[in-house]
Amino acid sequence: MATSLSRFLGGSPLAVLVKLVLLSILIGVVLSALGLDPWNIVDSVRRLFINIWEMGFDAIRWLWQYFLLGAVLVIPIWLILRLIRAPKGG
Repeated sequence: MATSLSRFLGGSPLAVLVKLVLLSILIGVVLSALGLDPWNIVDSVRRLFINIWEMGFDAIRWLWQYFLLGAVLVIPIWLILRLIRAPKGG
């Protein structure tokens, strides 16, 4: 039973719980920086889109800079992991 639960969760339950808690905190910080409120998420998302619309091209430039900054790390790491995990042909 423990192995099927671990297989379903993708690891030991405690390790998965710790990862989920840390990831939730990290995502919460990012969403808070964007001005989102967990108690009124619909209104917060609406305000976020209105603010982005009002910023116009500055928002696109802002998003593009963060995309490039993240992509410098994310894309090479993803590519390396895909190459390592690629099935061996033969």
